[in-house]
Amino acid sequence: MRKLLLATAASLSTLLAAGTANAQSLKPVAPGTIQVHLNGYLQFMMGVVGGNGMSGGSVAAGTAWKNNSVGTIGDVRLLPGFDGMTVNGISYGAQVELRTTTSNANGGGANGNSTSTNGTNSIYVRRAYGYIGTPEYGYVRFGQGDGAFTLLQRGVIEQFGDGGQWTLDGGLDNLLPGGQPTQFIYADQGSLYTTNKIVYLSPAIIDPILQGKFSVGASYEPNSNGIKEGAATISGPLSELNNAVPGGSATRRQNTWDVMADYQVKVDGFANKISLGYLTSSPLGNTTGKQAYSPMGVFQAGAQTTYTGLFTDSDAITFGANIKTGSVVDKYAFKKAGGRNALAYIVGGTYVNGPYVLGASFFDSQENNGTVGKGPQGHTLSEYGVAVGANYIVAKPLSLFIQYMYGSVHGAVPTNSAAGPGNFPHGNSHVQGVAIGGTFKW
Repeated sequence: MRKLLLATAASLSTLLAAGTANAQSLKPVAPGTIQVHLNGYLQFMMGVVGGNGMSGGSVAAGTAWKNNSVGTIGDVRLLPGFDGMTVNGISYGAQVELRTTTSNANGGGANGNSTSTNGTNSIYVRRAYGYIGTPEYGYVRFGQGDGAFTLLQRGVIEQFGDGGQWTLDGGLDNLLPGGQPTQFIYADQGSLYTTNKIVYLSPAIIDPILQGKFSVGASYEPNSNGIKEGAATISGPLSELNNAVPGGSATRRQNTWDVMADYQVKVDGFANKISLGYLTSSPLGNTTGKQAYSPMGVFQAGAQTTYTGLFTDSDAITFGANIKTGSVVDKYAFKKAGGRNALAYIVGGTYVNGPYVLGASFFDSQENNGTVGKGPQGHTLSEYGVAVGANYIVAKPLSLFIQYMYGSVHGAVPTNSAAGPGNFPHGNSHVQGVAIGGTFKW
């Protein structure tokens, strides 16, 4: 029984992580063979949400609409791929992650017509990468996927509730009425992993004193394009290939590098993971005027520890914390020149006992984006968010959950003069929601 409970606890991270874990795993196969797999993910939830973004959306002069405070949301993903091994022990394979598109909320579409006002039924590629390597020499990844800055992130605890909290497509975050915080403390977000890059993950080096494992990872992304995208269409001479945006671009990157160091060790029953890293990038040049954006440079440090057998022989408790700081703004965009550096931190933890999971996290983020955007120069945008959740693991492929989230934004500038989501009194917003749902994985 104890082995069964430990195995259940060990599988929770894969089950609860919102598709990412399945998209990352290398599946061991026998030499000279390949194994084809079609994993998948489906999540559905119903919740009650509220906040000062609920009313608005000017329909006509003097007229506004009001959202239904009860809503449903979900997501479907397919994860086709294969893993193989040569007869001399070299592992290789490929992984693709397909998702459903974000649909128009005015109605449910059934015909898959992307131009229909009733929504869409199309799918798109979110991750698509191949890998090759060995445990002795490390692994190389190439394609559209996570870099080392994401893969070796420690201390960001998400394995509870819907499995993604403030970064999950199709989760409670998307059900909130608008005005929720959009931060950079989570490195596992699309602005980083939906671009083409080369990643190297080194073999583990054993520490002779504590017998811990030390490894490093590094990534290089020439441009922030996806796997089927080349250079952006430009006008003018080829010499302006990297200088084709008036005033520069807040989101288009070039020469993005990151490097991470990771150390894992078990001491007195505690399984510890610690990582440090740095990500740097340059904004595209501009065709006219002075460059509007500062180069990106983000430092992160994270740590987490897990102790098994705290109250019973098989329970497990995990605590973690992560901090990120540097020249960056929400969703890993470039900050305006003249803005101050940003700082964010997150703390969280989970408690697992057999099929039961309890978890919570809190993050706080401070940033300044120069003279435009969410805050005028001299005014700091302050955001924080709380997430609390509980799960019951019915079986390895199915988790039932309940989750509560509260988010606050202070210092934001209204997005328009009419009433509507984003036009918050005094530049403030507060949103919250609670939902119940289920996650299926296969």
